[in-house]
Amino acid sequence: MFISKKRIPRRMFLQGVGATVALPLLEGMVPAFASAAEAQPPVRLSIVTSPNGMNMARWTPETDGRSYKLSPTLEPLSAFRDRFLVLSGLNNNEGDALPGEGESAPHERAGAVMLTGVHPQREGIVGTSIDQIAAQELGQQTQLASLELGLHTNDVVGLCEKGWSCAYTSTISWRNATTPLPIESQPRAVFERLFGDSNSTDPAVRMDRLRKDKSLLDSLTEGVSRLMGSVGPQDRARLNQYFDAMRDVERRIQMAEEQSAREMPVFDRPVGAPASFEEHAQLMFDLQVLAYQTDMTRVITFMTGRGQSNRSYPEIGVPDAHHPISHHQSDPVKLEKLYKINRYHSELFAYFLEKLRSTEEGNGTLLDHSIILYGSEMSDSNRHLLQNLPILLAGGAGGQIQGGNHLRYTKDTPLTNLFLTMLDKMGVQVDKFGDSTGKLELLSIA
Repeated sequence: MFISKKRIPRRMFLQGVGATVALPLLEGMVPAFASAAEAQPPVRLSIVTSPNGMNMARWTPETDGRSYKLSPTLEPLSAFRDRFLVLSGLNNNEGDALPGEGESAPHERAGAVMLTGVHPQREGIVGTSIDQIAAQELGQQTQLASLELGLHTNDVVGLCEKGWSCAYTSTISWRNATTPLPIESQPRAVFERLFGDSNSTDPAVRMDRLRKDKSLLDSLTEGVSRLMGSVGPQDRARLNQYFDAMRDVERRIQMAEEQSAREMPVFDRPVGAPASFEEHAQLMFDLQVLAYQTDMTRVITFMTGRGQSNRSYPEIGVPDAHHPISHHQSDPVKLEKLYKINRYHSELFAYFLEKLRSTEEGNGTLLDHSIILYGSEMSDSNRHLLQNLPILLAGGAGGQIQGGNHLRYTKDTPLTNLFLTMLDKMGVQVDKFGDSTGKLELLSIA
């Protein structure tokens, strides 16, 4: 048997006219007789949030341990039961008002501490978020240090409730104590940041590009053909799957933009955002999978809504605004509507997990090689509680995490203890983060 020592570089790109496309991990990128460490794919960090707290009675499983029964809100995730941990009892106490501060701007406070664990100041001073701590280390090996995505407008300027910075409800990512990172909600902008050469944010420029009706990949045909002839059958199948997925994402972006232009010509509608919330969310999830698959970045945050979101959900029978519903005052009708929204978001999260699970990488899948935090900045939004937060941890972290458990922690266990553990699993060594008191004891984590 002849084994060549030649291999395809891991950071290989295909160059075309107006496009630079990274490639997924292929067998041909792993050197012959490579050590386990050399062949092991990297661990990715994904953080997905749902705003305005949860109907906690429908979120929290009734029992602890491995024999727990999925709660109604978590039932849409049943296919991934063995791939996630439900973590109860974690707190973000630094978001609570100090004596003399009053209870002002509770949603701003909650958003500020979600990923920082640092007590916020009114004018927009808080602390570096966990994703950016990870990006400082992991971003040295990728083209993009991180992506900050969402489904809302990306303003991080101005003042919101009682003079508190609007950045606290618009983003959860902070490069440092005074620099909030705005989210990107436009699929085409995300796609072009990953794969295209245009940094223009002018809608007219984007529409002009669409009218040419030319795929970014068309100019790469020759390079793709040469590459296909130089790899084995398994890599060819993987490349075909990858390029098909990329074309499908681009096609859906184009359709969404054209549909938006036709259906709402009198509104200044953001270019590229599908009219359907579900389609928008799924498209953004698909882009995240592509970003991980090509190793363009290893750190992504995704907000399905901003704090105090007033989005309505008529498609699931909830035409009311989300934020007022979350202030349910124990009204069973409002609680049922809040539950429907929470469950709907879980269904969308299940779509993301399935995409990760169905994308092969190395000897496993992207889900195997990711750490995914899912939850909300509050528990009971009616009382603006930052204790016993709804938190779920999914993914295998390269074999370091075993799911299928509901773990409950003692009173006043900081959420930042979990962040220390997550950073450790990604190879980022941090002794202290926010109000942490030590790494979280996760019984089923190696």
